[in-house]
Amino acid sequence: MLVYGKNVAIEYLTDGKKVRKVYLQEGFKEEKILFLIRKLNFPVIYKRKNELDRLVNGVHQGIILDVEDFSYCSFDSLSDEEDSFLVILDHLEDPHNLGAIIRTAEAAGVDGIILPKDRGVTVNGTVLKTSAGAIYHLPVCQVVNLHQTIDALKKKGFWIVGTDMTDSQDYRDIDYSGKIALIIGNEGTGMSRLVRESCDFIARIPMYGKVNSLNASVAAGIMIYEVIRHKKG
Repeated sequence: MLVYGKNVAIEYLTDGKKVRKVYLQEGFKEEKILFLIRKLNFPVIYKRKNELDRLVNGVHQGIILDVEDFSYCSFDSLSDEEDSFLVILDHLEDPHNLGAIIRTAEAAGVDGIILPKDRGVTVNGTVLKTSAGAIYHLPVCQVVNLHQTIDALKKKGFWIVGTDMTDSQDYRDIDYSGKIALIIGNEGTGMSRLVRESCDFIARIPMYGKVNSLNASVAAGIMIYEVIRHKKG
């Protein structure tokens, strides 16, 4: 897997994560990164900027790493404490949204992220860069079936809170005490039918302008910090 950007590179090089190759733009001068590369003796290939541009679809900042694929955690390893807070992403498609949600979730102290294995975005170089390194400090789990996973969480005592604009209640009126699993739906279609039917609460964020929806990562940020406000308040 190719990952890119200075923050991601520093995370990999500092922690000694498995790096196969380092691609640097000719004239690269970031001393901290160069020191780490020399210290760990990683093989370096220098390329022109246009050659690096062809390797990845994003702003690489002059450095690309060829690394082992991201390692997801197991479902059973996710937090199951009395006040646990998990975020479930129902088939998101945009890697920038996934990376931004991971970054917000880690900053807020969320205990883990759950993703479906099929028909949705997975952790790739864009996600790693957008998360600004947060993904290395937050458990991310992939599951085969979201509906079955939600049932398993309910058996563990989690309350399931979905997000939708229809047949829902103001997100500020929900009790978020205890174990909470918050569901953020697909950017275009929202939550799938079975996932919605599994929810204990459906929350909506009131819209006061002419636009009637929010970007998935923005909505997730609002909801995540509302849950945290209740838990920490």
